Amino acid sequence: MTDRNPVLHWSVLWLVLMIAALAARPHLPVDETRYLAVAWEMWLRGDFLVPHLNGEPYSHKPPLLFWSMQAGWAVFGVNDWWPRLVAPLFGLGSLVLTIPLARALWPKDVTVAKSAPVILLGSLYWALFATLTMFDTLLALTAMIALLGVLRARRIGGWSGWIVFGLGIGVGVLAKGPAILLHTLPVALLAPLWDVEGRIKAQKGGWKRWYLGTGLGVLIGAAIGLAWAIPAAIAGGEEYRNAIFIGQTAGRMVKSFAHQRPWWFFLAIIGPMLLPWTFWPALWRSLGKLPNLLGDSGLRFCLAWFLPAFIAFSLISGKQPHYLLPDFPAAALIIAFLLARDERKDGRAWEQWFPAGLLIVVGVVLFVAPYLPIKKIPDWVANQQTIWAALIVLAGLLIVKTPSAGAEYPRLKALAGGMVIFIACLHLILVPRFDNQYSMKPNGEALAKLEAEGWTLFHFGKYHGQYQFAGRLKNPIPWTDNPNELEAFLAANPKTKVIAYRYKLYDDEPAPENILSFRDLIMVVWDGDQVRANPKLAFRR
Repeated sequence: MTDRNPVLHWSVLWLVLMIAALAARPHLPVDETRYLAVAWEMWLRGDFLVPHLNGEPYSHKPPLLFWSMQAGWAVFGVNDWWPRLVAPLFGLGSLVLTIPLARALWPKDVTVAKSAPVILLGSLYWALFATLTMFDTLLALTAMIALLGVLRARRIGGWSGWIVFGLGIGVGVLAKGPAILLHTLPVALLAPLWDVEGRIKAQKGGWKRWYLGTGLGVLIGAAIGLAWAIPAAIAGGEEYRNAIFIGQTAGRMVKSFAHQRPWWFFLAIIGPMLLPWTFWPALWRSLGKLPNLLGDSGLRFCLAWFLPAFIAFSLISGKQPHYLLPDFPAAALIIAFLLARDERKDGRAWEQWFPAGLLIVVGVVLFVAPYLPIKKIPDWVANQQTIWAALIVLAGLLIVKTPSAGAEYPRLKALAGGMVIFIACLHLILVPRFDNQYSMKPNGEALAKLEAEGWTLFHFGKYHGQYQFAGRLKNPIPWTDNPNELEAFLAANPKTKVIAYRYKLYDDEPAPENILSFRDLIMVVWDGDQVRANPKLAFRR
């Protein structure tokens, strides 16, 4: 893998990351297992219009992720591995699309197109999140498609670019709802700030045609979203209709300003999310040139992509780090652009020590953690597979050994490779914890056996569907957190097994029929007769 084959390089890194994640980590509760449960129920019902979770219409997310899982199952049969590849494959598509975006923004600079995918994959949070079955890598890809449409409209005029823009928005709506507009629409609206060469103004129709095209793209996107939402709303009933048309837009936006997290939350975490680049002196030095580069249209385009979404999500209280994932390609493009303008090419060996030293320290800590003279080390720390931490240390040492003279790209490769090795090894280190606390397969199989024997299953406490796919359960599991409702259910359904959770078991109570792990809790299954005789068994902790 030479510098002449950058695509091969980051493709191999992505493959290493995915293999490690697939080999080491199960579907994680409750988010991943919930989405698998929705997909599994869609498969069982044969209803691809209205997603369901545990027998009820599921209005929290649109169906694109679930449709993608169905497509793979239709080809390969129902399996565990395909759903876990869907979101990462969309993430791989995002890496690919950084190349045409960079070429459209800086057509005379091949360095940015070469470096941006490596920087994106090598960013800590992207590398970690790209392995998860979530919606944001889908959203990132659709946002990039839409923005390629914006750049096409600027480059050649006409309406074809706006059709691409609309398609990106429409598929983004099917991926994660109206949130796609936060990552795309500001870029089109702020075009007067980034079109410094005046290409749009010089086109036929000028700015009037530009904003007509923007409106056309939004209408196309809305039409695509409504092509699913209207039939789904009719089929799903009034409650589902209100949820997808009101609860997912105006309702959530109103609630979002309750300031559940401080406005500076993303400011505090964006640096760690972009490690190792934010810990690399080469980038610090390049940032010094930023004020002199603000006249560049490509840089302004990326800022118009990143900053409005960053500000909007900072104002909205319901903050999660992955909300910014669709804007990480913009950050990668900015970093690649700044590094490409760094004229100093020699004498930087000491700079590698910053990110390399961080990896070495973290690797050493992970390696020695089980042996530290601490009175009470958690079992999962004591049992971790620390041998893999040696590879993290080795990756740090290899970064130090990267030649400091000549082109920048070898150092980018080394840093990105080090971060990928870190995330891959972290998965492998935590295999015992994943297997013992986070694998839902033993739990699901135990419940599937009871279901096959004709037992009714009842869950005390909110149920997120975490066992449905793992056990290939055929029926929903009713639940409550109200002891009175539990007693009423048991009275009406004598042949019932009750699922509950404990921090520990007590000597003054009968033994449960099943004892399994659920994260840091004990999952127990009681016979309904036991709970009828002693109701506190279900809610005692």
